[in-house]
Order: sequence, then structure tokens, then C-alpha cells
Amino acid sequence: MSAEGHETPRWFDDEAGPVVRPYAMTRGRTTSTGQHRLDLIALVITEPRVGDLEAEQTLSPEHVHIAELCRDTPQSVAELSAALDLPIGVVRVLIGDLADQEMVHVTRPVPPAELPDESILRDVINGLRAL
Repeated sequence: MSAEGHETPRWFDDEAGPVVRPYAMTRGRTTSTGQHRLDLIALVITEPRVGDLEAEQTLSPEHVHIAELCRDTPQSVAELSAALDLPIGVVRVLIGDLADQEMVHVTRPVPPAELPDESILRDVINGLRAL
């Protein structure tokens, strides 16, 4: 309680320790500097050349965790959000930071408008069979 008798806001949890607000992880940013468009199904994989992540002093623990999760198997933005238990917006900013530093590669899904028409694929198959 404060001196005026009002309860002060709690910035910690007795069992969990200090509570970090999601915007603190992104330093208040809602987008990364590169303005990467990251769909929920975009796949993230750590670049093979990236070595010891713990030694990288510019990375937060969340950045390191994302890069570690994506080291062996590509992970979608949605999977990373679930694994880190963080909001999608925060994860997008953190992935954008890693992409800007060329520590991860992001593969974006093909937009439906760019997918080949089914009738063209059938014509190609029929043409191949005719050979």
C-alpha cells in the first residue's frame, strides 16, 4: 500500500519474480526496422553461419531462444509465438531484428494469386503423358 492508502501497481510476481511487459522486450517498437512482412505461416530458420548465440551481446534472451528453436528445424511465426508464450506482434519484431542482422532467414508463403492455375497443371501432366 502507498502512503495515501491506495494499493500500488505490482511490477513483480511473488512466485515468478519480476514481470516484463511485452513492449519492454521490443523497446516499445511495434515493427522492426526492416519492415519485414511476417505472416503467421512464414517459416524462420537460423542461418548456418551463425555460431555461438550466447556470445552475441546485442541479442536479448528472447532473440537467442528464437534462433535456437530455428537452428535445426524451420519454425513458423505462430509456432514460435506459442513456444515462447509471447504475443505474435512481439515475436514478429524480434524475428525482424534477427533478419536485419542476417541471423535468420524467413521464407514467406506463396500468395494464392501467384500459385499456378490447376488447369495449366493438368495440361502439363497430359502433355507429359502424351510423350
